[in-house]
Amino acid sequence: MDWVRGETVGHGSFGKVSFAIPRNQSTLFSPSMVVKSSSASCSATLMNEKIILDELKGCPQIINCVGDSYSYENGEKLYNVLLEYACGGALSDKLKNSGDHRLPEFEVRKYTKGLLRGIHYIHKNGYVHCDIKLPNILLSENGQVKIADFGLAKRAESKKDDKLRCELRGTPLYMSPEMVTAGEQDSPADIWALGCVIAEMAAGVPVWGYSDLTQLLMKIGVGDELPEFPTKLSEEGKDFLEKCFAKDSKKRWTAEMLLNHPFVADQDDTVLLNDERCNSGSPSTSPRCPFDFPDWVSDDSSESSVTYPITSLPSPAIQELRNLNGGSWSTTPAERLRALLSGEIRPDSDWSAADGWVSVR
Repeated sequence: MDWVRGETVGHGSFGKVSFAIPRNQSTLFSPSMVVKSSSASCSATLMNEKIILDELKGCPQIINCVGDSYSYENGEKLYNVLLEYACGGALSDKLKNSGDHRLPEFEVRKYTKGLLRGIHYIHKNGYVHCDIKLPNILLSENGQVKIADFGLAKRAESKKDDKLRCELRGTPLYMSPEMVTAGEQDSPADIWALGCVIAEMAAGVPVWGYSDLTQLLMKIGVGDELPEFPTKLSEEGKDFLEKCFAKDSKKRWTAEMLLNHPFVADQDDTVLLNDERCNSGSPSTSPRCPFDFPDWVSDDSSESSVTYPITSLPSPAIQELRNLNGGSWSTTPAERLRALLSGEIRPDSDWSAADGWVSVR
């Protein structure tokens, strides 16, 4: 497809996201595509993301990949992935702009139904998203959810492959217990994250309160404590969350099972939007593209912000952790977390670096 880069609508450590305007577009521009770009020399993640989106094509609840291309701009070779433009923004944005920073239950039910359909499709095709969270859930013009940002997505783990269980990857606030304690990230981890998303939509705040990363990971990975359920959620909703928040991943319900739960069984998965931005060519001050959120560096002067890293623990640090544990993961979850977070093991990348952090308000 022949296109030209339009107005930039987001920045991140990967590069930038812009409107993509077809060259034969009329002067009455109504945006339908955005382009996510990175330097060709470090585009492996973006290329992998494009491959995964192609394999998941055809699901209405997953952001559509239109194509890819290379371009030369300002003397640099760029790799570009063209993506469907979701004019309704992200659910995190909708939550922030709602009157009391929470959504009414009828909307929570509808969005949950759409999310389940998308997650079921992802799992059915042998993938795990690995980063289900409000900023990665977009809304189309008709209010249908669109799961975006497959930057951390991967094939479901082989039970025989320990190497795939050696990464601490994802967004800590949405991590499952088995991810924190054993590096396991299979389809049940997406269901745990879904529970976190539902609770946050209903309560208006993240499911975990914490003062630092160590405290957060210890709370998730050690002991029997579960995220707090929103008090205003119906009994059906609380029962649904119980199915998502089973500490034992083997007892956690699958997306297919949850689609038949009374909380969502009779729901349509769209919520009509009253948003003029969907019919205009001008971006608002809110992010308006699939990858506008995860790599943003927000102003941390806000007292209400909750900040956390998005990272994959580098393999040298993982190997060091394995060596510390005698070449295995046989130590207790608490010991593994203390070793990781006490400073005995120092990842190659600095978790405090601004490029790897985002803020949720």
